[in-house]
Amino acid sequence: MPASASLVHSSVRSRLGGSRLPVREQLDSIWEHVRDELRQDVPDFKFHLWLEPLELAGVSGPTLYVRAPEHIRTWVRDRYLPLLSAAAARGFRSDALVEVVDGAWTQDPGQRDARFASPLGPRELGLRPKYTFEQFVIGRGNRLAHAAALAVAEQPGQTYNPLFIHGRPGLGKTHLLHAIGNYVARFGSGLTVRYATVEEFTTEFVQAVRAKDTATFKRNFRGVDVLLLDDVQFLADKTRTEEELFHTFNVLHDSGRQLVMTSDRSPDELGGIEDRLGERFASGLVVGLDSLDLPVRRAILRKRARLDSVTAAPELVDEIAACVTTSVRALEAALIQVVAHASLRNEPPSPELARRLLKRLAPETAQTPCTVAAIVDATAAQFGVGAESVLARDRRPTVTRARKVAMYLARELTGQSFPEIGRGFGDRDHSTVLHAVRSVSTQVTRDPELATAVDKLRKRLSATT
Repeated sequence: MPASASLVHSSVRSRLGGSRLPVREQLDSIWEHVRDELRQDVPDFKFHLWLEPLELAGVSGPTLYVRAPEHIRTWVRDRYLPLLSAAAARGFRSDALVEVVDGAWTQDPGQRDARFASPLGPRELGLRPKYTFEQFVIGRGNRLAHAAALAVAEQPGQTYNPLFIHGRPGLGKTHLLHAIGNYVARFGSGLTVRYATVEEFTTEFVQAVRAKDTATFKRNFRGVDVLLLDDVQFLADKTRTEEELFHTFNVLHDSGRQLVMTSDRSPDELGGIEDRLGERFASGLVVGLDSLDLPVRRAILRKRARLDSVTAAPELVDEIAACVTTSVRALEAALIQVVAHASLRNEPPSPELARRLLKRLAPETAQTPCTVAAIVDATAAQFGVGAESVLARDRRPTVTRARKVAMYLARELTGQSFPEIGRGFGDRDHSTVLHAVRSVSTQVTRDPELATAVDKLRKRLSATT
């Protein structure tokens, strides 16, 4: 086994905590990485129809036992087994095998000790293989950030240390973080790299404190050559986590190892974070990501169409790129929406169809941010529920959906942190807001009706501020 692979597998075993993690949690961790590989190989509609219902039932040596619902099992086994095996080889281990099993299948208890004894694949580093420098679309608003990230990847700890990348959601911060990690993992001659969101950093720290095993936590984060930390704005009001990150920062920086952080705002705009930590964030190179210009938006759409094997005429790309200006995610969601509608109508996606679907979508030109109250009122009206219900503990499905959409839009349009948004929704916890944002982000790519409703609200709210 190459030295770099050995380092990867050692990191995986350390991060998973060996046999101390519940079996289900280990299975979910492996399957998450295999699923990420599958997403790169098939269009979204095929993934959601045939592959998303699958789950990992067990592992024995190199073999993954994948459970499939009865109504699709034969189809998956006949049509997608080679694809599953290829994804497992990339996301689990190079000699992986896949066996599709039914709902009654159970793991032989005698095999459980060996189930995770074999090394796991590099996906356990937390990196997404598709996020590379080659896949990053460079334009006027992100050229400096891309150049700085590439310089750091080529010479960790020797150029810009720390590197702090900021910009509003959807402009490519996370992509650049993963691109650095993937570059170092591939060309770093054995250098170790760790990617984590602040939420993951916080969760692992809390678990370590509760288990009285902070030594392992410190080894996982302070023992790497490159630490990539995403969304540091979520450190707000996490006093103990800030303290731990402060010391982690000092250990890594003082020993010449590389730190890269991202945030939705610059260090001097971070509220609720200790001054001494903010000063360290700003002690290296601080670079921002600006809005996507038209050529970049076109290039992003062409790339997404190519990856999903979708035929997108230049006229269609131009139409969507002109209408959607907010983020990479919004661009991709719009393309998926148009393609999904065209597929349902059994017709090719066309500029005319895009124009009809996106005609009410306009660039956000507001000079001042929306308020949470305005977003709640508009969303409640859109979904036909009362604003007081959205803020209350009402769990009716319609109210719950409206509340999630309102939280999603509040995150996009107000620039507030998750804790701040949570306080505006009846003092809800930040994790509730985070879950809502992630949930709606996924649903708008699958549900054209919801995507249209969100776009209507976005335009209405932007026009009234």
